[in-house]
Amino acid sequence: MSVMTRIIFLGPPGAGKGTQAQIAAEKYGLLHVSTGDILRDNVKRGTDIGKQAKKYMDAGQLVPDNILIDIIKDRLAQPDCKKGFILDGFPRTLAQAEALSEAGVAVDVALNIDLSDDEAVTRISGRRTCKSCSAIYHVKYQPPKAEGVCDACGGELYHRDDDKEGTVRNRLKVYKELTEPLLKYYSDEGVLRNVDGSRSREEISEDIYKIVEE
Repeated sequence: MSVMTRIIFLGPPGAGKGTQAQIAAEKYGLLHVSTGDILRDNVKRGTDIGKQAKKYMDAGQLVPDNILIDIIKDRLAQPDCKKGFILDGFPRTLAQAEALSEAGVAVDVALNIDLSDDEAVTRISGRRTCKSCSAIYHVKYQPPKAEGVCDACGGELYHRDDDKEGTVRNRLKVYKELTEPLLKYYSDEGVLRNVDGSRSREEISEDIYKIVEE
């Protein structure tokens, strides 16, 4: 069986890119490189990059290319990326995609998980996060046993600024302006594959497996 080992996940906010990227990474033994995780770690630790990134993240805007490109190029140069990786959250602009290509990073497949705006807003604005352990719940799809209380640690659940509806709508607007052009870019490269993101997690995963193993 031939398996693609350099994979990019694309799709609007709320499409489940992070979840599907993690599932695929575990299945195929690939490194899951999440720009969101890297940035949130820097924000939490109060690094210079974290402080710069937080201003954009809280406003629902994309973190500038120069910050992300340096972070990702450094990460992909590490030894644990040699046998393959799954990129989640990068590239998000044409400049980032071109920088990836210029750095000599060839992409086997760009998986686009498609989702409507209304479904994206419902999914994201309903999220609640634990202040203590960062566990994530959803008021509709995965509510905690006790309202406002984390099942895992008893911590307080809160509504992150970047999960609120106004911010989500802005994130979708930014996505359409800056990230959707990537679909044509990777289509022209012959590596774009589309997946219907409105279905169950399991159905989406099965489609992804078929594409990665084709």
